[in-house]
Formats: sequence, structure tokens, C-alpha cells
Amino acid sequence: MVDLFQANQMLRPLWPDADITAVVPRTGGQLSSVFEVQAGDLSAIVKVYDEKWRWKQAKEAHVYRLLSAHGITPVPTILRIEPSTSLIGRAFTVMTRLPGTPLSETPVPDIASIYHQLGRLLSSIHAIPQPAFGYLTTRVLDPVPDNTSYMGRQFARKLSEFLELGGDPALHDLVQTHVARHCDLFARCPAPVLCHNDIHEGNLLVQDGAITGLIDIENALAGDPWLDLAKADYYAVRSDPTKLSALLSGYGSTPDDRMPLYTLYHALELWDWFASTGETQYLEGIAADMATLARRS
Repeated sequence: MVDLFQANQMLRPLWPDADITAVVPRTGGQLSSVFEVQAGDLSAIVKVYDEKWRWKQAKEAHVYRLLSAHGITPVPTILRIEPSTSLIGRAFTVMTRLPGTPLSETPVPDIASIYHQLGRLLSSIHAIPQPAFGYLTTRVLDPVPDNTSYMGRQFARKLSEFLELGGDPALHDLVQTHVARHCDLFARCPAPVLCHNDIHEGNLLVQDGAITGLIDIENALAGDPWLDLAKADYYAVRSDPTKLSALLSGYGSTPDDRMPLYTLYHALELWDWFASTGETQYLEGIAADMATLARRS
């Protein structure tokens, strides 16, 4: 928790004459703590990084600035980056506070409109080219020149983790066989683009029927845009035909054969994540999703 004294130290270079009056915990990712700091009419968002994840701080600033440079407006502006832990014992970043509340916490009268807007937003993000396929920090790590090599590497890694974490060997073999049978689909992506890679309703801020914020870009990568759309489908749409139709309409595309294959990848990755963190209550359902997807022709 950040206290008032620490918040005053964090914001003093930005608000030299203001006194912090409140520090309010906000919805954040699993890897960092997020707070809203208030001083009268002023407010800002402070993200505090545990030591294990401090390396993500530079990535976050890089990706937000990249988005802003390409005219993607519903993202926060970076106000201060403090990688040193000397001030409050942890690294932190100060950002502008965006209006709105998470879609996951906010009933909206026209959900199709929100997902249509999301489709347009993703289309704009996917117009930002990247130099190679791979995980993104301030650069592409372990870059590869083509999507077939990248996704082959990713599936191999996640399938290996699946077994190491106690996954069903029969399901492993089923997924592996399915991917081998359909790996030609990866070549449909000729060049990598910027992918948010964590679209779900907790990462979308809305207000008055409009998307006002896209946050939490810690998982951003350079890859196939359909990899991003598939994650939005699996994490946010959740088989809702109204949401999916609106998403793809806003994006300006019809469903691609790659989507089920990428959805299978996201289910596998999510199974591995929950297994590694001990959240076993979700594993059975995700494994059932994987089996259903891997049995498709």
C-alpha cells in the first residue's frame, strides 16, 4: 500500500504546491499494484512494481508512448518513471488518470456498440508495424522473421510447460497433433504488428457508452493481428455472438480460420499460468476448452 507521505514524494516533482489528500486502490494487474492519487481537483494513477516485475516498467512506458505516437488516444500519458527503489522501496510510474470505469464493473445499455468501438480500436493498433515476431519489451526479444517459426516456438514452449505442470499427456498429444495438422495457417500472416495481447473487459474503461481507456499493456507482443483478436474472443467475448459480431464488424473483417487455432494457444497459455500460480480451480474448465478446440477438423 502507498501511504500519503510516499504519495507526496512521488508527485512532488509534478505537483510542487499540492498536498495529497487521498490514495485509493484501483483495479490493477496481477503483477503490480495500482493506486489513484488525489490532491483537490488533481488526480493521477501510480503503478508500483514488485521487484520481480520491475523490468516491465520500461516496457509499459515504451508501449504507451508508441501507441500515443500513432494517434491511439484512449491510453494514459506517462508523467514520471522512477526505476530506482530508493524513494519508496519499489519502482513506480505515474500516469494520467483516464475517465471511466472498467467495463467488467459497468453495465452498459448497448454492449454491441462498445465491442464495435473495440474492433475499430484494435484495427488502429494493428496498423502499427513491428520489425520481427516476438515478445515485446522496449524491443522485440528473441526475434524471428516469420509467424510460422514464432508460433511453432510458442506452442512448443507452452506444451512443454503443460507437461511439466502436470497436464494430461493425452490432451498434450491431442493439441500437438492438431497444431501440426493446421500449422500452415500461420503463414497467412506476412508481417508482424503491435498486439495488445490482453484484451478483456477489466482492461477497457468506458463512460457514457464510449471506450475511454485501454490499459494494462504488460503482455504486448509483435505478432499476427488474429492472435490478438482470438485473445479478445476467448477472454472477453466468451462465445457471445452479439459481442463477436460487433467486434469483427468494427474491425472490418470476417472470421479467419486462424482464430480457433490461436484461441487454442491462449487456452493452453492460460492453463499453464493458472497451474504455475496454484489456481487449480480453473484448470478443468480450460482443459475442456482445449480438448474441444483441438478436436475441430
